[in-house]
This record gives sequence, structure tokens and C-alpha cells, in this order.
Amino acid sequence: MELRTLRAFVEVIRCGGFTEAGKTIFATQSTVSKMVKQLEEDVGVQLIDRSGQRARPTEPGLLVYQRALDMLAMRDELLMQIGELHSFKRGVLRVGVPTVGGDTLFAPVIAEYRRRFPLIQINLIEHGSAHLHALLRGGDLDVAGILLPVESDLEFRKVRREPVVVLTPEGAYPARKASISLAELQDQSFLLFQQGFALNDMILAACHRQGFVPNVAMQSAQTRFIAKLVEARLGVAFMPRMVAMADRPGGVALLDLDDPDIAWDMSLAWRRDGYLPKAATAFIDLVHEIVADQ
Repeated sequence: MELRTLRAFVEVIRCGGFTEAGKTIFATQSTVSKMVKQLEEDVGVQLIDRSGQRARPTEPGLLVYQRALDMLAMRDELLMQIGELHSFKRGVLRVGVPTVGGDTLFAPVIAEYRRRFPLIQINLIEHGSAHLHALLRGGDLDVAGILLPVESDLEFRKVRREPVVVLTPEGAYPARKASISLAELQDQSFLLFQQGFALNDMILAACHRQGFVPNVAMQSAQTRFIAKLVEARLGVAFMPRMVAMADRPGGVALLDLDDPDIAWDMSLAWRRDGYLPKAATAFIDLVHEIVADQ
């Protein structure tokens, strides 16, 4: 039972004849007659009373007519929804944002995306770069904010490069001091992010290059909590400048980190060989429009 056959049958009932139905679906009278006959053979009963001047449905024919209307309506609705997906009026965007800096960097983009595409459902996951990469690789995300460098199985666009600054208790260093090296901090307690955060790996690797293993006093996923611990003089911390500026309490000072190899290079990444929905493409373009470095 094909939808085209059901359409022919419906038009015969609507128009009251085979010739008129043929004009509606651009088919000859004999073609329409054959299609309806085939439908009757498929269901095993007569569907049209051909005895009068107008073609009328039999009792089973009326039932088939009503069901056929429902099926054709569902077909039309499906085609409309597919068309909306193609033009990304509807759909789902699965996006991952970094816990560190995700709110500052991507919240304005998500708000504008919602305004432009209100019918697209946004599924948002916050985590560190390593976990977001795993979700991308597994097909659980369409696109994610990940620190550079990214693995070769991902495509990416650069989004923002931010210097990493050191958060120290107010007054711990002379006010005129603008920058500090890791070597000068090796006797301090380090307040780092949790495992899976790429910034941690950069800091630890840089300490290793300078010949020491830092004393990690505490780890957290919350930037504001870490900043408050610095204010309480439990240690020093490291954050992208824009994050530190947004989350710094009054009792915390910021110093530039004197290490050219450490920077917060944020990218927007997606699977190299995966399908990228139009909803995700639109998000990538919007990130570039609103927050990406020019």
C-alpha cells in the first residue's frame, strides 16, 4: 500500500470520479483506475461503488478514506518538519562548554542563538576539555569549546586567546609588581582545577619544565570558590584573565604569569568525520560573530 495509491483513492472520493481525480494528481483516468483497483486487491474488499454517476465509497471504503486522510496529513507534516530541520528552524543543538570561562565566553552567544532560533532545543553540557573531547568523539555532542591543541580527529575554529594570570592574596607581593614567574611561586601552595581541566595540565607541565613539583593544596571545578580560597590566603591560583576579572573577590590581586608557553587558547571543535547539523553550523558562525578574536 503506497501513499501515492492512497492519494489517488482519496482524490477519487473527493472529486467523485476517476477522470477528475486524474486531473488533480496529473495522471490519466486509466492509471487512477488501476491504482484504486490495486488498493482494493491489497485490502481484499471493494472500496468504491461504481454503479452511480459519482464514485462513492463503500462502508469499508469510507474507513480507508478516513485513515488515508490521516496518513497523508502525517506525510505532509513529516515533510514540513524535515524542511524545517534542513533550514534549522527546528532541531536540537548539543553543545559542550568549558566549566572555566564557559559562562563569560559562551553565555552571550547562547542567549543570542536562542533569540534567533527559538524553536531549536539546546542541550548544554559543562565540563573540562578532556571530557568534552570524549563526548565529541563518542557522538554525544555536536560542537564543544575545547582548549588548544585539539586532537587530529577534530576540526576546530580558534575562538579566543587569553593570557593566564596568577591570583594572589592582596598585599602578598609589592603593589608595583606586575608579573611573576612560576619559579617565584614554587614555595606557594597551588589551588588548581580538578583533573580533566586542560589548564591544570599546562600549569603542571610548566612547573616540571622549571624543575619542581608544586604543592597542590586543593582542587575544585568552581572558579569563584578557588578565588575565595586565594582571598583566605590558602594559596595561589591560575585563571584566564577574563575569568579572573569576573570572579575576583576584593582581597585578591592579579599578576601576569611570566611564561610565554602558557595561554588559554579556546577553540570551538567538532568531529572531523562526523555529520555536522545546520543548527551546529549556525552556532559556530555565531560564536565567530560575537566573541571570536578577529
